[in-house]
Amino acid sequence: MSGAREQFGSRIGFILAAAGSAVGIGNLVGFPVGAAKNGGGAFLLIYAIFVVAICLPVMLAEMTVGRHAKKDPLGSYRKLSGNHKGWKLAGWMSILTPFMIAVFYLVITVWIFGYLFEALTGDLDKLANADTFGMFINSPKIFVYMAAVVGVVYLILQGGVKEGIEKAAKVLMPALFVMLLGLVGFVLTQDNAMAGVEFYLIPDFDKIDASVVNGALSQAFFSLSLGMGILLTYGSYISNENDVPNSAKLVAITDTAVAFTAGLMILPAIFSFNPQIDPNSLSDSSVSMIFTYLPQIFLALQDSISYVGASVVAVLFFLLVFFAAITSLVSILEVPVSALMDEKDYSRKKSLILLGIAMLVLGCFSALSFGYADFFTLFTHYAGQDKSFFDVIYDVFYDTVLPLNGFLICIFVIYRWKQHNFNQSLMQGAEGYEGSFYAKYVNVSLSTFIPVVLLLIFINTVCVKYFEFSLFMALFG
Repeated sequence: MSGAREQFGSRIGFILAAAGSAVGIGNLVGFPVGAAKNGGGAFLLIYAIFVVAICLPVMLAEMTVGRHAKKDPLGSYRKLSGNHKGWKLAGWMSILTPFMIAVFYLVITVWIFGYLFEALTGDLDKLANADTFGMFINSPKIFVYMAAVVGVVYLILQGGVKEGIEKAAKVLMPALFVMLLGLVGFVLTQDNAMAGVEFYLIPDFDKIDASVVNGALSQAFFSLSLGMGILLTYGSYISNENDVPNSAKLVAITDTAVAFTAGLMILPAIFSFNPQIDPNSLSDSSVSMIFTYLPQIFLALQDSISYVGASVVAVLFFLLVFFAAITSLVSILEVPVSALMDEKDYSRKKSLILLGIAMLVLGCFSALSFGYADFFTLFTHYAGQDKSFFDVIYDVFYDTVLPLNGFLICIFVIYRWKQHNFNQSLMQGAEGYEGSFYAKYVNVSLSTFIPVVLLLIFINTVCVKYFEFSLFMALFG
């Protein structure tokens, strides 16, 4: 496109938008349950270490490449690699990956929107019924809700970076924080809630094994939107005067704080609802928790705060998760939107229409993958299991490709773009960064163990997902 590249209007706008991309369903439900099943406080400690030791340097790599090139992921790789064909492939992967993730994330966001609507209309009894979710996801109403969600995303992205993404983040993120804190305050007043807090915060180091360590690292990496091209794209929208190292720290702190606080909401609520619960009996699936288990907890609250009060709590929870899902979906889709604008010189409106149509079609295919249509439900078979169209998108683009994209950005900034160019660009706008321990650690970690760790995660994921063999369990027991 002609003219100057769009930019965020303020540093806080960038931080809230980047945090919005990171804060999602995994933070609000997946993280608390992962902590509960994997040693409570010990899991939190390992997670925090990985955020600082591995995720922050990768965040800096993505954001700095985007800011320096002032282009989408494909344009950034092409420009900084000297038009090298191999690195252009990495750029294409960084565009295709978020688009396909947006497809399955759209489906989950539609479910959340549907449950929010049902809670608003006073159908909490219905939502708490164990059979409701299965019927709901195969209802024709899904496609009406999908059109509504796509419309919301379109309206935000049509406004552009400053008037759309930044403005939405400045409203949605503070509202999310307020609702989250309000729900935490309410839950902690319930009977037996402190038992959940105790379980959540007191470490059980005996539970730590290779599987727990891998789970904590994967949660940290995925939670911060690494490998999706989001931070690279958002980095291209910030000025050279912006302090990237400190901004990255604030995004990581915000994301981790939301995940931690969500644990103070979910675990006490579960223990209050079922004082005898075994945390290992909790499902690993965030979807299962949101749509089958938590509505039962909300309904149980009617004995103490009335049915209307319980419905209000349910509405607040689903509104909270919907805001988190929308901010993530907007960020994910902005990556291919930016690419079409840069690479094809399309307007933002044309890019949104083309991608919106493609996402709707693939989103409908994914929504049909839960028994509505056999072709999409039994789409393929691997690792001894039938896989739906939705499963394939999730397995390939979310679980498998993200660590590979993270590995590639690390190798790129150190060995192709070159470390001195990376450092010189990173120091722009960052007083005190040069020569600091932070700078030395970023250089050493990106050029040594971080790429190795990410490559091992990628290989292990391929082994587990497609060949039913865990490399980590074989190596470390």
